[in-house]
Amino acid sequence: MPIQSLYQTYNRFLTLQTDKISSLPIVILMPHSSCNCRCVMCDIWKGNQNLKQLTESDIRGLLNTFRKYNTQQVVMSGGEALLNPNFFKFCEILKDRKIKISLLSTGLTIKRNAELLVKWVDDIIVSLDGDETLHDTIRNIPGAFKKLKEGIAAIRSIDPQFQISGRCVIQRLNYRRWPAIIRAAKEIGLDSISFLPADVSSTAFNRELLWSDERQQEILLRESELAELKEIIGGILNEFSEQFKNRFIAESPLKLQKIYYYYAAYYGLNEFPYKKCNAPWVSTVIEADGTVRPCFFHKAYGNIKTESLDQVINSDSAIEFRKKLDMENNATCLKCVCYLNLRPAVKI
Repeated sequence: MPIQSLYQTYNRFLTLQTDKISSLPIVILMPHSSCNCRCVMCDIWKGNQNLKQLTESDIRGLLNTFRKYNTQQVVMSGGEALLNPNFFKFCEILKDRKIKISLLSTGLTIKRNAELLVKWVDDIIVSLDGDETLHDTIRNIPGAFKKLKEGIAAIRSIDPQFQISGRCVIQRLNYRRWPAIIRAAKEIGLDSISFLPADVSSTAFNRELLWSDERQQEILLRESELAELKEIIGGILNEFSEQFKNRFIAESPLKLQKIYYYYAAYYGLNEFPYKKCNAPWVSTVIEADGTVRPCFFHKAYGNIKTESLDQVINSDSAIEFRKKLDMENNATCLKCVCYLNLRPAVKI
């Protein structure tokens, strides 16, 4: 292993041991607060009138911290990151520092940006909620599926090997169409598809207040539907066994089954599935207004508009948060749907 890699591995190990950031391999940026979809399971679009966005100055202000802590990957999230008019300038700045860029996108504007995306972005992860009719219904955007499919085709026409994967939130409105979603992912030319349950219990995704029980029940599977979900998962394990082997379905069969146990936990039928996560030690989230969080779901502990990122992530309060975070018992962590476990020696 090269000396530099050993040094970075040591720093990542040191962070986990001391709770003080010595290495920050992954940063999630939200360049733009608005979204061009109106998804039923997300409230980001409800804040579109209160536009916030990162600036070129904000991005340049992060570079010293990125250099100091050897940031290797920036994930552009949102809202829809491509709505920021300076998105590709941000990419140019980051690529000049040899930082890998991943884009999370609704896919609606990929076609018109295809050439620049191939030039500046390393991979794209798009949201897929169903086959054509269902995807458009959940996204509340007529023609959303068609635009997504055309965008992927436009990327492939420039670079057939460009990595485009899909991510699907399995919830009450689409669980019965799960096999069709896998087939749709193949149809539109994705390299892989991953699945996760819906977050209904946090204040992430622009929820100023926790959802009421009534609102949660619009997305949560009902207890009476759990047996059907379990049967559908069993059918997927049989029908798509080859897709598990070749990793077109990104999750293992065991991890896919945990989606059933996640929803069952809401009715006290089992504990929430165990998750091993070190996101607050290996990454950070920077929102469109500069707010810094340890992950998508925990409370903010600073803002890059008033302090450097270095000062925020290694403030006394940030270090204390990491020291005291008991993921096995913390209510937010127990119900988390999107977690990260990056071991010190794993290369990004």
